[in-house]
Amino acid sequence: MHEKINYVEFPSNNLTATKQFFQQVFGWKFEDFGEQYTAFSNQGLDGGFYQADLSSVAKEGSALIVFYSNALETTRQKIIQAGGIITQDIFTFPGGRRFHFTEPCGNELAVWSDLL
Repeated sequence: MHEKINYVEFPSNNLTATKQFFQQVFGWKFEDFGEQYTAFSNQGLDGGFYQADLSSVAKEGSALIVFYSNALETTRQKIIQAGGIITQDIFTFPGGRRFHFTEPCGNELAVWSDLL
């Protein structure tokens, strides 16, 4: 849509590990464009990962992408089982609860729920 956020890109120092993590936890499917880029779609916002020795972390000024879950603890456990690291455990805020995590290549994301 005209002048709406359409796509997001993340760095990854290991595209194979990144794809495996998001496939295991969230069921994402990827389309590779060469050896240094992979894209995902139909996940609320389309996007991709590019090969780079960087990571996206909110405390360094990156935007924080936040997933929604109707089973916060279950999603948290899936992230841990897939090799993600919980960087801020579940906490409450006005309107719900959430936690932050990094995927295996260091990109920080969060998951929230309005179900208490």
